[in-house]
Amino acid sequence: MGYLDMQQCLGDLERRGQLVRIRQELDARLEIGAVQRRVFAAGGPALLFENVRGCRFPMVGNVFGTRERLRFIFRDTLRTIERLFALKVDPLDALRRPWRYAGVPLALARAVPRTVRSGPALAVRARISDLPMLVSWPRDGGAYATLPQVYSESPARPGYAGSNLGMYRVQLSGNAYEPDREVGLHYQIHRGLGHHHAEALARGQRLPVSVFVGGPPAMTLAAVMPLPDGMPEVFFAGVLGGRRLPMLRRPGALPVPAHADFCIQGHIVPGTGKPEGPFGDHLGYYSLTHDFPVLEVDAVFHRPDAVWPFTTVGRPPQEDTMFGAFIHELTAELVPTVFSGVHEVHAVDAAGVHPLLLAVGSERYVPYAERRTPQELLTNGMSLLGSTQTSLSKYVLIAAREDDARLSAHDVPGFFRHMLERVDLGRDLHFITRTTMDTLDYSGISLNQGSKLLWASCGPARRTLATEVPAGLALPEGFGDPRLAAPGILVLRGPAHDRGRDDHDPRLEALARALEGLPGLEGLPLVVCADDAALAARNWDNLLWVTFTRSDPATDIYGAGAFTRCKHWGCAGPLVIDARLKTYHAPPLEPDPEVERRVDALGAPGGPLAGII
Repeated sequence: MGYLDMQQCLGDLERRGQLVRIRQELDARLEIGAVQRRVFAAGGPALLFENVRGCRFPMVGNVFGTRERLRFIFRDTLRTIERLFALKVDPLDALRRPWRYAGVPLALARAVPRTVRSGPALAVRARISDLPMLVSWPRDGGAYATLPQVYSESPARPGYAGSNLGMYRVQLSGNAYEPDREVGLHYQIHRGLGHHHAEALARGQRLPVSVFVGGPPAMTLAAVMPLPDGMPEVFFAGVLGGRRLPMLRRPGALPVPAHADFCIQGHIVPGTGKPEGPFGDHLGYYSLTHDFPVLEVDAVFHRPDAVWPFTTVGRPPQEDTMFGAFIHELTAELVPTVFSGVHEVHAVDAAGVHPLLLAVGSERYVPYAERRTPQELLTNGMSLLGSTQTSLSKYVLIAAREDDARLSAHDVPGFFRHMLERVDLGRDLHFITRTTMDTLDYSGISLNQGSKLLWASCGPARRTLATEVPAGLALPEGFGDPRLAAPGILVLRGPAHDRGRDDHDPRLEALARALEGLPGLEGLPLVVCADDAALAARNWDNLLWVTFTRSDPATDIYGAGAFTRCKHWGCAGPLVIDARLKTYHAPPLEPDPEVERRVDALGAPGGPLAGII
């Protein structure tokens, strides 16, 4: 049976040598977050910070920092979850092999929470200012809860069946928030809390919201799980945790997990909103200050032995990468049941997840045709952009399994090689402009607005990709340092960007014209223009991060021999992506050098992290 609370989980991890206690006093401002990131990068253990400067609560980080640790934490129920998902893929398998699913009815019976009369979660009252004030990056606007479970219920359908549990960042201090009475709620578009908030606004009502921190690890994973509409996260948490979730109720308040470490209860009042941010986020940049809803705090509770779980985010990979990889393991076989004709998807973590989605689909519409062309692939791609979290994707690259049965979206170099060998740049690029995009992506024309590109290629290979830079490559003034990042991909250094939003750069247009017809570029269908060509071309992680987090398809794509015909854009090639930092982009995250030196000292001989970092 799964863990009842975080304390049970940490005890098990410590007995296995997977938790280290740090007794030295450290500051939640910058120091503790920097330690967590460094230990995660080293594949190290969970970290229990027992002496947090100016705070009476211990903090624990990196609990979910490796796939092996995630599998261990949920070891008792993983097989059941896998069998439940297998039934979704093939319901008749239960008739063919009923013995495999003997435990499924009991698991489903654990989905609905149960009400209990007592539990430690509401034992002690506190204030927001008593909580650990984690500041992860130097320019963060205040302290944040970074592993919160934000719970709300539909005003139209109150109760667990109409509930949402999401991980939306919660700003605890800073900006214009009234100390101890207000916290900021940053939720992105396409999120369940937003649906509940819209219902409350339509009714002119306050929306009750609770923020849980800690408690059963199953609640934390459920809060980030991309579940289909109609499947409450608290139900999934019960199945994953191997027990019906015990919940406490206070009169007039939302239910509270009986074994949560902390609970903040409050309301979003209609018409309220205050600046939230900046915050160092998972794309590797600061998300800037914008108005978001304010949670007016009614009460703060904690259990007597409370510990504050946290993580820090930044340029991938980080601890949240492990959540994504683990969720993919659980749900990979479900993809064809959600997206007809799609066999595999990969939201690329190195590119910040939402900026780049690779997919393998089917091309069966005209099997008798002499040459395969993208048709069903376009249906597949539009389906991916039309529902679930894949709808937030900015670049969707989709290939046909019929061209190579061994092709995998998780083999990034192989996938790009396959696409670049086959792409017809005059046919295969399909833009969606002036549309919604990820709230955290600042490459578009405004907050939440930008463009998307669906790139679908299939058929036989059209070209052999170049494996070296053409000799004597002549480039316009201001461009230089050509480097081969991968077969078929050329990276150039460009001049600093100096344009505004929603505006093409004449210098990139001139570059595209200059590349038209140049000898030696036949095998280089993709050119990336970056501020630092050496950095971008150094490895695949750098190339993906620079290219896809720093470009908006409609604004930043150019092409040699470009044309628009009946509103379809294409080019003769090569395709040019402007991946420079723009004047309107959010700044990239950079650590504090002095803090990093102090972390180095913790890893020196005799230090608490010696041999770990």
